[in-house]
Amino acid sequence: MKMKVKNLVVGPLETNCYLIEIDNDILIIDPGDEKEKIINACADKNCLGILLTHRHFDHVGALNDIKDFYNIPVYDRGNLKEQDYQIGPFYFSVIFTPGHTDDSISFYFKKEGLLFSGDFIFKGTIGRTDLGGNMVVMKDSINKIKNYAHNVLIKPGHGLDTNLNDEIKNNPFFY
Repeated sequence: MKMKVKNLVVGPLETNCYLIEIDNDILIIDPGDEKEKIINACADKNCLGILLTHRHFDHVGALNDIKDFYNIPVYDRGNLKEQDYQIGPFYFSVIFTPGHTDDSISFYFKKEGLLFSGDFIFKGTIGRTDLGGNMVVMKDSINKIKNYAHNVLIKPGHGLDTNLNDEIKNNPFFY
């Protein structure tokens, strides 16, 4: 029952849409664009829901089409609390990580050592705070995330994977 992660880069801003799968069950994280690409990648799978890290256009562009196609629920800051959850075979924690946006959250899969950070943390930097965010609040979120396992693999909303240890050592926003 090992979790598989597939990254689909979608849309003009090259958003990372993640498909996480255990057995035949799938959760979709941030369906930003290219609904056909996402639907084709989920063919013959049991889609259980959509997880949203935040609601900027480049992370939700295909949301309504995907939600309607599969008739599945959407989980985001509006209906989640900062606690542990189980959806089908998936166990994860929701961490409120505002700063990029007020509704930014991260999904932490402790057993797998994965953190889906949306636009909170990128390799070597952080998400912009000038589009409705707040740098003071972002700093609080950064300090909060430092308390998690430093070997956690970070799957960001754009760009390449990183890990918390590297960000603590090399990301100037973590100092």
